[in-house]
Amino acid sequence: MGRIFKERTSVDQALKLFLERISALKKTEEISLETCAGRVLAEAVISERNVPHYRRAAMDGYAVRASDTMGASPTNPVMLQLSDRIEEGSTIWVHTGAAMPEGTDAVVVVEDTSTAGNLVEIRAQVYPNRNVGQIGEDIKKEDRVFEEGHFLRPCDVAVLASLGFDRVKVFEKPVIAVIPTGDELVSRKKSVGVPPQGMVLETNGLMSVLYVKKWGGIPQYLDIVPDNPDSIKKAIKSNLDADMIILSGGTSVGKRDHAPEVVASLGELLVHGIGVSPGKPAALGIINNIPVVCLPGYPVASLVALYFFVRPGLRKLATIPEIPELILKRRLAAKISSKIGYVNFIRVVFEGDRVRPLTGAKSGVLSSVAKADGYVLVPENIEGYEEGEEVDVFLIE
Repeated sequence: MGRIFKERTSVDQALKLFLERISALKKTEEISLETCAGRVLAEAVISERNVPHYRRAAMDGYAVRASDTMGASPTNPVMLQLSDRIEEGSTIWVHTGAAMPEGTDAVVVVEDTSTAGNLVEIRAQVYPNRNVGQIGEDIKKEDRVFEEGHFLRPCDVAVLASLGFDRVKVFEKPVIAVIPTGDELVSRKKSVGVPPQGMVLETNGLMSVLYVKKWGGIPQYLDIVPDNPDSIKKAIKSNLDADMIILSGGTSVGKRDHAPEVVASLGELLVHGIGVSPGKPAALGIINNIPVVCLPGYPVASLVALYFFVRPGLRKLATIPEIPELILKRRLAAKISSKIGYVNFIRVVFEGDRVRPLTGAKSGVLSSVAKADGYVLVPENIEGYEEGEEVDVFLIE
């Protein structure tokens, strides 16, 4: 086994190689509207009805025949008889959303009226269809409401409900096996008190599981696997029914780092060594057409690999459309230095309308991520940014 990285692949090239080998699952299921927010439609939605399906009042007020309000103004009001049916010179009170009474074609808003017994003083002229919602004004029958692949938000689910849907067909969530590796790891479930020196609680797998769930996958959190090639190989083979496998730890070039070598022995190792800091030891591979991501053991490097490779890989599996990230423009409160040849992931905190890079934020310091509000990506071809320079800030999820 080699003890140095033979080559370093750029982030963009590594992601391209990885995504080219991933195919969308396209497995579908029907689920209730109550559970479909955040899912992806597996078929187009065509309306089978008009919404609304009746002419309705768009405001509180009086339904009228528009012709009966000709010339009405505050100085020249028209008097109409309050009634329960419409004929010349009469009006009916309506609430917002109520069906328009037969024979009426407009609504005079209540602010433009006053009442005296059964008489209504109309102080504004209205025209036909004024303050009236028409049949199909929202959605017309046979309208193509959503396309296949649409990411459902709560407001979209409300639209489906207005069309009479109770269930909807969506793509199934991909199953992601998360396998923590490392002789130094202690399971939180089995730990009592502070671990012995040289041992640490397993947290990277937990972080991976939670991000997988947040990004639309179904995580399977496996037991810790020791730093042994045969054990890692067995764990992978036992989870080849998953849609993606995440190996956490064992990706560098030390004597106990076996993950990339095992992936290569079982399938194809696409990339090992990526131009990102932290996160260089990450590796990407394919086994039996199943994408495999090997996360570095340092927690911040692990997080970077999750962001850069697991998230886009999971989205492609799940047919989740590209969702633009929220990017804030902020000026730097201090200089940022970075390594040429690497995309640098710099954690920052907000200071008023500026951001400041965290000091002492090494890749093994997990709390630096929790303290950070966001991150700045410094391109591989520059040495950093000067104080006062405007940068793009990505929020940490």
